[in-house]
Amino acid sequence: MLVKILGAIDLMAAFAFLMLVFGIQPWMQFILFCAGLLFLKGMFILTGDVLSWIDVFSSIILFFSLLFAIPTLLLWMPAFFLLAKGFVSFL
Repeated sequence: MLVKILGAIDLMAAFAFLMLVFGIQPWMQFILFCAGLLFLKGMFILTGDVLSWIDVFSSIILFFSLLFAIPTLLLWMPAFFLLAKGFVSFL
């Protein structure tokens, strides 16, 4: 059950990235919520989980997307990685 909740967080963050890619400006609260949860989820890196680097990297990009215009390539990469992680957690 916990894995599915963590996967849902990945899918929400991927949805935020895809909204930014396609020019739909998501709510600032939604971006901060997703970025904060990804950062907290990324703290599993202390236990040796290698894929937590994706969460930390993605949360940093989401935080910076509030302040700067991020290149599209930097938005596509975490979106695909988070979508893959989210879908696998539901299998």
